[in-house]
Amino acid sequence: MFQKSLLALFISGAFSVQAHAAVDLLAIGTLSGAHDLSGLTGTLENGADADILGGMGSGFAWAGGNTFIATPDRGPNAVSYNANVDDTTSYISRFQTLTMGLTANTPGSGFAFNLTPTLTKTTLLYSPTALNYGTGAGLGNKLDGTPIGSGAPAINDTTHQYFTGRSDNYGAGTSANTNNARFDPEGVRVSNDGKSVFVSDEYGPYVYQFDRATGARINTYTLPSNLAVTNLSPVGQTEINGNTVGRVANKGMEGLALTPDGKTLVGIMQANLEQDASKMLRIVTIDIATGKTKEFGYKLSTGSGVSEIVALNDHQFIVDERDGKGLGDGTTAVNKQLFKIDITGATDISGVASMTTSTPVVGKTLFTDLVALLNAKGISSDKIPSKIEGLAFGEDVMINGVSTHTLYVTNDNDFVSSVAGDNKFYVLGFTDADLASIGATYVAQQIAIAAVPETDTYAMLLAGLGIMAFVARRKTA
Repeated sequence: MFQKSLLALFISGAFSVQAHAAVDLLAIGTLSGAHDLSGLTGTLENGADADILGGMGSGFAWAGGNTFIATPDRGPNAVSYNANVDDTTSYISRFQTLTMGLTANTPGSGFAFNLTPTLTKTTLLYSPTALNYGTGAGLGNKLDGTPIGSGAPAINDTTHQYFTGRSDNYGAGTSANTNNARFDPEGVRVSNDGKSVFVSDEYGPYVYQFDRATGARINTYTLPSNLAVTNLSPVGQTEINGNTVGRVANKGMEGLALTPDGKTLVGIMQANLEQDASKMLRIVTIDIATGKTKEFGYKLSTGSGVSEIVALNDHQFIVDERDGKGLGDGTTAVNKQLFKIDITGATDISGVASMTTSTPVVGKTLFTDLVALLNAKGISSDKIPSKIEGLAFGEDVMINGVSTHTLYVTNDNDFVSSVAGDNKFYVLGFTDADLASIGATYVAQQIAIAAVPETDTYAMLLAGLGIMAFVARRKTA
């Protein structure tokens, strides 16, 4: 595994990249299969297996070396079975650990690199203390015709209360009640010490911190109250109709970034809040040490929403703005664009009750048009996933002697590969010079190597040398 990573990292001048542009497509990988590694048995309310594999690209994060973390969202609800719970199920929230085998391709035979994704672990997310679950009373039946029943997973015990995607798993109070079991993971990032993951959600919205090894929730960050809704319902449209303030149902904190120094989380809402003007979104920064927050405005350009944000440095970010068209929607992709934004000098709008079209917003510059990029590589628009949702930087590679940054782009296939295709992973390449052309710079996050799984041989080598080192995404030749 480590040797393959080194090969991809240090190879130089052995091939040429076709029509190298400001941003190039270096590789495409696919992960297929019916089951994850959770070990769960049985079926969900809609008949799907409890260990169903899918939705891998809702959130994506680098975890050091060739290891990445992927978060499926609230589970398989694309097939209708019970409108009273928006077709959601007791699918247990989880994150998947993968290795991304990026190796040089044979010159003149397709992309510059081959990408082989491999699932290595599934980690279920839980609270060590009690959570609120729905009883299912009056909410109809499962697919098999029996009452839908409680939303609490059968594997729950007194110290493991699992988060799930079922929309009726909430109690009294606002949608920000952190005792609610309903959870819709979207953005994910790995802490700099490598020991935990931060996950943002759409139901609260919430930002939670989980132990990477066990999946236990270890911290909760208080978000601005203007993001939450007061009148809750297991039916999203009813919830929208019942509130004039707060996030739109199923369009909460879709993206999450972590600054390279590991000190600040940056979340972005998928759509405007109920009280804000159309296309006017909110970015929320969270100081991890103090919990203090700030808000900044973001205005949509061509997409219908934002699905992800990833940090270039402590003030510049890449934002994934997209429509819902493409493979999975039965249409052709139109708008899938990545923008560079900069919060330097941006106005803190925490005190702005309602955003208007004149509310100050962050500056933005087009980084790349994914539809045009993929079209240029022979991928037709009807084969481009409708839900491009995950972004993560990876290790640098050498191309013709030039250090090239990698950006992994992933999709959410809604657990229906027959309709939306398999889980796809696109690797984009760009250089410091490319970034300079749009006024951007890249600083690599550093993750403690001790927390990143390595081969036994490599671990022994480090121990023998007494090295206390860090693995950085950016490598120099």
